[in-house]
Amino acid sequence: MSVGELAGLLVAVFWAVLVTLLAVVLVRLSRVLKEAAVLVSAVTEQAVPLLSEAGAAVRSANQQLERVDEITANVQDAAANANALSSTVAATLGGPLVKVAAFSYGVRKAVAKQQGGGLPNVPLQSGEREELARLIRAEVRAATAPRGGLLSRVRRAVRG
Repeated sequence: MSVGELAGLLVAVFWAVLVTLLAVVLVRLSRVLKEAAVLVSAVTEQAVPLLSEAGAAVRSANQQLERVDEITANVQDAAANANALSSTVAATLGGPLVKVAAFSYGVRKAVAKQQGGGLPNVPLQSGEREELARLIRAEVRAATAPRGGLLSRVRRAVRG
């Protein structure tokens, strides 16, 4: 055998080994690709039901949020009504209470003045007494006069 034939034989053996190794690599690669295809199909089979369940969960959450929105609106209306009622009660009872307090303060001052608080004991003239009695009666009438009633004020406040 000559050197050329030996070199040709070595190249042929090298190519045979190389082709065999490539064939083994290709066989293994085809197995990996088959397993990947099986895995992708299994994931697809499981993902479709999961996606439909997720869609159902989102729809249910949306319905619950709509209910919460309705409840929030009702609570807001109730709070507004309570605010209106408290302001009506304050307006209805607050004014007369202030008037009664002012009246009682004035009566106390007048009694203290007459009993010797600021001026010497000088009896009031009959005209002054009548004027004082008239003013006191007017204050009492103003403090106890009806003002349209509590119920009508509450209705007006609730209607807005």
